[in-house]
Amino acid sequence: MKSVSYFVSDAHLGVRINGYDARQERLFAFFDAITSNAGALYIVGDLFDFWIEYKHGIRPDYFLVVSRLRRLVESGVKVHYLAGNHDFALGPFLRDIVGVHIHPEHFETVIQGKKVHLYHGDGLVKNDVGYRLLKKVLRNPFNQKLYKLLHPDIGVPLASFFSGNSRKMLANWLTEEKLEEYRQNARRLLESSDIVVFGHTHRPEILRYGTKTYVNTGEWIRKYTFAKMENGTIGLWEWFADRPAQEIRAKEEPSISTCA
Repeated sequence: MKSVSYFVSDAHLGVRINGYDARQERLFAFFDAITSNAGALYIVGDLFDFWIEYKHGIRPDYFLVVSRLRRLVESGVKVHYLAGNHDFALGPFLRDIVGVHIHPEHFETVIQGKKVHLYHGDGLVKNDVGYRLLKKVLRNPFNQKLYKLLHPDIGVPLASFFSGNSRKMLANWLTEEKLEEYRQNARRLLESSDIVVFGHTHRPEILRYGTKTYVNTGEWIRKYTFAKMENGTIGLWEWFADRPAQEIRAKEEPSISTCA
């Protein structure tokens, strides 16, 4: 019985990052490896560096990725896609043709009897007011329709340029203080959930608060990290091309009730 759930985020496919051109190939190998036991795959945002659906066109460099997602669906894996800050314009093609379950915002679900809250993580930092305003503008359906009036040969390179700048800014902007704010948000959500899964920061980590767990899936660019949930317990792992995946040790923290 296929009962294991997997979580992955932040591959930023569709843009070349010098020295890390193997990430798509490794992602396909990961897909192949989990097909036999995966009941579900949760993409926690930013699988693509930029995604927008034109009515009559899909980017050629995404064809293989989309085909692999469809293959997972056909094999019986329920693929869930949570919008990130780079791929928020998810549309009917992925849902109706590929068969992916689309989640435009963070959401809570029950997996293996546990309440799991999934959140890409963009906009969680309190002083990131500018981004939260920009997020409302970018995710507005009318504004997206206006953007699609641009020919893809113009719209895609333009968006990719800004996506690249956003990714570089994150690396410089994300301090330890801001990472702690992510942990505080996770603890808040854990008051009503058993497990919280974030992405976005590109910093993999797993913290256990008694029976509750916060996991950040990290990224699929340099470290190739992912989360795996089996029998109600979630763990954080690193994928390797030449040897079995290795589990990353969790950090034990005081329970949520003690923190409160």
